[in-house]
Amino acid sequence: MTIRWGIIGPGAIAHNFADGLAQTEAGTLVAIASRDEVRRGTFGDRYDVAADRRFSDYASLLADDQVDAIYISTPHPWHAELSIAALRAGKHVLCEKPAGMNAAEVIAVTEVAAQEKRFFMEAFMYRCHPQIDRVLKIISDGEIGSIVHIESRFGFNADFKESSRLYDAALGGGGILDVGGYPVSLARLIAGAAIKQPFANPISVKGTGVLAPTGVDAVAYGLLTFQSGVTAEIAVAVARNMDNRAVITGSKGKIVIDDPWVPGRNVGPSDSWLHITTQGETRTEAIRDERMLFAFEADAVSKAIAAGALEAPYPAPSHADSIGNNDTLDKWRAELAYQTFAEKPASNRRLPGVLPAGLPAMPMIHLPGLKQPISQLIIGCDNRNTLAEGAIVWDAWMEAGGTTFDTGFVYGGGQHEKVLGEWIKTRGVEKTTTVIAKGAHTPYCLPGAIGAQLAISLERLQLESVPIYIMHRDNLAVPVSEFVDALNQLKAAGKIGIFGGSNWSPARVAEANAYATAQGLEPFRILNNNLSLAVMEQPVWAGCITSNTPETLSSLRKGELVHLSWSSQARGYFLPEALRNRLPADTAPETCFGSPANAERRKRAELLAAERGVSAHNVATAWVLCQSFPSLALIGPRSPGEIVSTLPGAALKLSAAEVAWLNLESETR
Repeated sequence: MTIRWGIIGPGAIAHNFADGLAQTEAGTLVAIASRDEVRRGTFGDRYDVAADRRFSDYASLLADDQVDAIYISTPHPWHAELSIAALRAGKHVLCEKPAGMNAAEVIAVTEVAAQEKRFFMEAFMYRCHPQIDRVLKIISDGEIGSIVHIESRFGFNADFKESSRLYDAALGGGGILDVGGYPVSLARLIAGAAIKQPFANPISVKGTGVLAPTGVDAVAYGLLTFQSGVTAEIAVAVARNMDNRAVITGSKGKIVIDDPWVPGRNVGPSDSWLHITTQGETRTEAIRDERMLFAFEADAVSKAIAAGALEAPYPAPSHADSIGNNDTLDKWRAELAYQTFAEKPASNRRLPGVLPAGLPAMPMIHLPGLKQPISQLIIGCDNRNTLAEGAIVWDAWMEAGGTTFDTGFVYGGGQHEKVLGEWIKTRGVEKTTTVIAKGAHTPYCLPGAIGAQLAISLERLQLESVPIYIMHRDNLAVPVSEFVDALNQLKAAGKIGIFGGSNWSPARVAEANAYATAQGLEPFRILNNNLSLAVMEQPVWAGCITSNTPETLSSLRKGELVHLSWSSQARGYFLPEALRNRLPADTAPETCFGSPANAERRKRAELLAAERGVSAHNVATAWVLCQSFPSLALIGPRSPGEIVSTLPGAALKLSAAEVAWLNLESETR
């Protein structure tokens, strides 16, 4: 089977790919798309592309049923958007690096590829060259001992020109985004080989450098540290020539790669040389091949697609490898304070197509005291450090019908409130979203701290008020009357709407509400404790309280309080075993929720899930939402794909008998 390729962005690097494609029988170029008529004509003539397959717009190329795969080589800002569009159109995709402007975009792209069951790879042609296989073999054979250090650089000197792609911030200029992926990916590849893994992600990224007048990095140096103890020195430049060799040092010797990135440059042969030093002696190995560099990539990807693979063959980058690579680039850029347009409120844009069509509807609920209904699922905003990260998830959340956002004064030291506020302001959704603010966390759980912290939270969020406010903790040393008075003062001042407590006992809430009723004040209306199908056996954090007890459930069934569950999915306890242990050991699902009773609940959830055609994770979500009292579920998706995987649980309806059976309150359903 010969894969039929279309190219979007027929520029210089696309010429290289087309030349490489011509040297393999596994793929052939049949179509191109460019908005530039001259470029379409010149490129089409050179590679004998039929006149009716030289498209002036990208959509027409993506709609061509005679094209199997798309190679994307536009400037960086359009890589993720076009990859997603191509994947949604049913095409396989090879996209030039970087696959996105940040790791969040790359995650979204790889999720779409998985949803559409289409091949996707970030194009690092050097990883397909045979010299990389040889280097990995030398390492695996133990010739240079244990890997201890890696040095890799990719620097060149291009004259400064403000409008140049290399220096224009609007085009994602700078060395880190243009060529930083090369030394980073090699360092991560070799650090992975050191521990017999496909790659390793650094636990520390430090950097320095020089910014160009346009704000992009002209020169950047970095230091990476890996969990194994392996270290790496990396460097890139668009304004400085560098010694672009790579040096891999082991406990018994070293490997020097003369030309790690572009052996043969843009033509064949792509011969390369390795210098291996062991026991004080150096030998040189020549790796010779008549083909040009891009032929290896074109051949490997075409064959993978023909074989039905969805990811690249090792040592080419997998999805997880590309995500880790771009996350490292993000951290390196942050060290230099280089923000792309995606990280700035004035220029952040939506990434279209991250959600598939036909998603279940988001359930809505109307709560007394609120002007508008809110989504019954509520997204937690305690894990997005930049606007670039947050916008992709929150845009998708609203597209899926989500309207409600939960945040807290202590999250990220205030950074997470600030980022959420930037997104709300940027999107202009102040009136269509519902923000739940939390404050008064231990040790500042005091009546006087509530108003002071709220004022700071509102400033970070760029809001005048919040419709829902929740105390993050209780303080048993303080009479409930003092908390009720403080909260009512804020409500009277128009700063908050309805309010409640997180990790409060029902008895304390009842005491607070008795005082409020006696004084003619607004009572607590929300209890924000843990409530999940798996009962919390060990508190996730100190002071946490579960509502999944017979006493609390009985109290809630009186309907006097709305329950908002945090960790509604038991920190992934109902996920497949391979996905459960991604959290630190002290707060992992089995640590906090592991018990024979919960194992039986999971078994029942899996049984019901198989019958309903959903996941056990979805059943656990539905269990929270299908209580006989008003019940909201706080969830923490970190990507659009995690929203997609959660929504079937919101649409799943459970009977009262099934709710009781799942929670071991009944043996029949």
